[in-house]
Amino acid sequence: MAFAETFKALADPARREILTLLKVGRMSAGEIGSHFDMTGATISYHLKILKNAELIYEEKEKNFIYYSLNTSVVEDMLLWLSDLRGDQDEKN
Repeated sequence: MAFAETFKALADPARREILTLLKVGRMSAGEIGSHFDMTGATISYHLKILKNAELIYEEKEKNFIYYSLNTSVVEDMLLWLSDLRGDQDEKN
């Protein structure tokens, strides 16, 4: 996993909000876009960055594309951050 792409994706508040929306379950781009005051092209741009960072994945179903949260990448990041922080009991 490329942490640089992941952190870049997380740097934008709109992308963080998209991840929060997907926490509930999969959504189409239109459903995601209905929560924002931005164009469909801008939503697609944000989804592309999240997809490139592997924070979300897409599933094609008939004429629709649904986006879902990729929890394994989130878990990998949390594990790395926890490891970086170190075991607090060792410091005491």
